[in-house]
Amino acid sequence: MSPRRNRIDKPDGRGSGAPMGSSLRRVEEYRGEEWVVQTVAGTAGRYYRCPGCDQEIPPGVGHVVAWPDHGGVDDRRHWHRACWGARERRGSNVQRGRGAPKY
Repeated sequence: MSPRRNRIDKPDGRGSGAPMGSSLRRVEEYRGEEWVVQTVAGTAGRYYRCPGCDQEIPPGVGHVVAWPDHGGVDDRRHWHRACWGARERRGSNVQRGRGAPKY
C-alpha cells in the first residue's frame, strides 16, 4: 500500500476543498454601465436561457453570468460565452411572450 499524500493548505486558507475551475470575476462595460461578469463551469445541473440568443444553456456547459454592478441576485443573467462576447454587435433575439419565464 502506498503512503497517504499530505495535502498542503493554500495561502488563502481554503485548503484543498476548493474546486479546480474556480470562477473568475471581473468588471466590464455594457450599455454605458459597469457589469460584474463571472465565468462559471455550468455544474449546477440547471437549464438557463441566454438573453443574447434566446437559446437554452444546458447543464454542464460553461458560460458567463453577468449582472449590473449596482444590481442584485435578481438581475443576474446567464449568457453563452460567444453571445456575451458579441453583445455589442447584435441586438437581443428574445422571441418569447411577456408571460414566458426568463430563466
